[in-house]
Amino acid sequence: MLLLKSLFFPDRPTIIFAVKGVISMTLALYVAMFFNLERPYWALVSAIFLQVRPESGLVIEKGLCQIGGNLVGALVGIIILNGFAPYPTLALGLLACWIGLNSGLSAMMRQQNFVYAFAMAGMTACLVVLIVMASPNTADSAKIFEVAQARISEIIVGAICAVLVSQLLWPVKVKHSLQLRAKNTINQTLSYLALELDPTGSHASRHEHIDTILESISTLSDDASAVIYEGPEGRGQNHAVNFLCNKTLSLLAVIQIFGRLQRNHPQLVSEPLAKILENMRSRFTLMAQSSDYQECYKMARSLRHQLQQNLMQYQSKTPLETRLIKATMELSADLIMVLKSYNVLTSNSVANLNAPPMEFHRDPLIGLTTGLRSMAVFVIGASLWIGTGSNAVLMMILLPVVFSIMMARQPLPMLTTGLRHILVGIIIIVPVTIFYALPLLAQSSGDFEILILVLAGPFFIGLLALANRPTLPYGLGICVPFAVLVQPSNNISFAIENTISNALAIFVGVTVLYWLFKLITQPSERLMQYRLLQSIQKDLVNLAQRPDPTSWFNARMGDRLLRIATYEKGSGHSSRVFTDLAFTAFNLGNVSIRLRRILQGIPAVHLESALHLWQLSLGKAFITCAQGKVAKEFALSCETLLQELSKSPLPPEELTMIEGMFERINLTFERTAHTIAEQKEATEK
Repeated sequence: MLLLKSLFFPDRPTIIFAVKGVISMTLALYVAMFFNLERPYWALVSAIFLQVRPESGLVIEKGLCQIGGNLVGALVGIIILNGFAPYPTLALGLLACWIGLNSGLSAMMRQQNFVYAFAMAGMTACLVVLIVMASPNTADSAKIFEVAQARISEIIVGAICAVLVSQLLWPVKVKHSLQLRAKNTINQTLSYLALELDPTGSHASRHEHIDTILESISTLSDDASAVIYEGPEGRGQNHAVNFLCNKTLSLLAVIQIFGRLQRNHPQLVSEPLAKILENMRSRFTLMAQSSDYQECYKMARSLRHQLQQNLMQYQSKTPLETRLIKATMELSADLIMVLKSYNVLTSNSVANLNAPPMEFHRDPLIGLTTGLRSMAVFVIGASLWIGTGSNAVLMMILLPVVFSIMMARQPLPMLTTGLRHILVGIIIIVPVTIFYALPLLAQSSGDFEILILVLAGPFFIGLLALANRPTLPYGLGICVPFAVLVQPSNNISFAIENTISNALAIFVGVTVLYWLFKLITQPSERLMQYRLLQSIQKDLVNLAQRPDPTSWFNARMGDRLLRIATYEKGSGHSSRVFTDLAFTAFNLGNVSIRLRRILQGIPAVHLESALHLWQLSLGKAFITCAQGKVAKEFALSCETLLQELSKSPLPPEELTMIEGMFERINLTFERTAHTIAEQKEATEK
């Protein structure tokens, strides 16, 4: 249904995108044929892949990644052939290892464009090695270099043509999509802040908001690297996006302190604190409804001024209340900085905003699984090629290898759905190629104009599907196989039997890939969750050793929060306790950093030792909590540190603040451990 809507009822941006795509592919094919390159259709395929996400900055970044991956792949192919051409089995084994290595490393990358670079490195090495080995009688150093040079030239032509069209015809800037997404992210965050402080808000609604915000932050962080290619202000916009993501995550972590306190410990919320939280909720609601940046900024500044007055007004506060009122100040400061970073992004104003990009969580288990799967795809295809000697089987190797690397990061349900849609696209385009394109081209005079007129229709239809994310796999299944099956060139072949063989090989290869994704799956979600929690524990212990611990910790936590939320959402558990625990860890890290800043410069003989032990026990208490237990040693380490602090020249109000920190953390550990223990017990029953 989505495919039909995309094809028959496209909107204006989709039509413009499809027209630009056809023009860029036409230009790539014309240049490749003008220079009489050996396989011009690979320039066509290169241009097709650059149509995914057509924003100019992303196209430039992907073009550079495409060319870089192509150069590396060609070099590796030359090395394999020069050293092992007389030993084809060994050469294919080394090629399988190279593909597995690229696939495994791609799983460690955050930006999809960099993943694409690894896919190109693997496919180019395949092309160079397999094309030369397909004609062993003519294989020599000159032939190897000629094939590699042709492959590099074809890819560079396709990339340059796609970039030129992207820049010159109806350019779409990635900064505009960043601005729109940043605005939506801020509005979603403000709505969530208000919802978290609403005593009547539902648990499911809160986590639905969190999932949406985390996905938006992840996309913002992914796209931010490409904005630097769109002008001199791009670097500042990149920094603004990273800073916005960093501070938005801090807002999510801090607001949960107050929401959980209201829901789980209402007796600890005094009347003055309840009034403060209600005022914050009403302000967040008004800001979420406003579309005016200046108005929101004024409201945020006004809120911070009120909170400062509250902090000075209430003198008879418990340690916990003192800490909580101070936390409201920190929250308002983060909100003001989020709005400032949005202003930098939209107005190109100069501001000293800098934060590291969200760091991708790299788990060797995922890399190993991804690498083995891609190796298996290649080995199956190579075995059939050796056994049959059919060159059509080469198509069974090349495209599935690329898809296996490009799509490996997707969750399994989304990935298998995408592969099914690619297969549907292949089924659609094969009869179009056999009964429409090739017969018309066979009867034509061979003019380039006739060639483009015949090819433009199917490519335009595929690009309409490629323009929208839900139908993108259909577009890939139409455009890429169509280019490979027709193989337009100066000496185009019209052998229908070869086309049918190639089509069958492509379909079988993608089908094999589909089942390999089903059989060779990633480690269990429960195991991956626990490994993520273990990595968080290590960071909680080691963050004090970093020169800029806040930025370092926040950057590393972003992707982990998203992964844990995605795993738990997929598991079907409605409680989402591990997502809550991950946000608790995020807040714990920032609290421990804040504690060290308060104690910085205070001379005390045993203070550093007590603080180090407290940091170790914090990490242990966190991982113990994840097991549904309470680590009593943490409460003891808090008492020990407080005793040492009482002997130091620390102002009484700061000591009260730290005591409130420890009280809140212990309450959080007790409540979360109890909830996880209850869920474990319910699961076992």
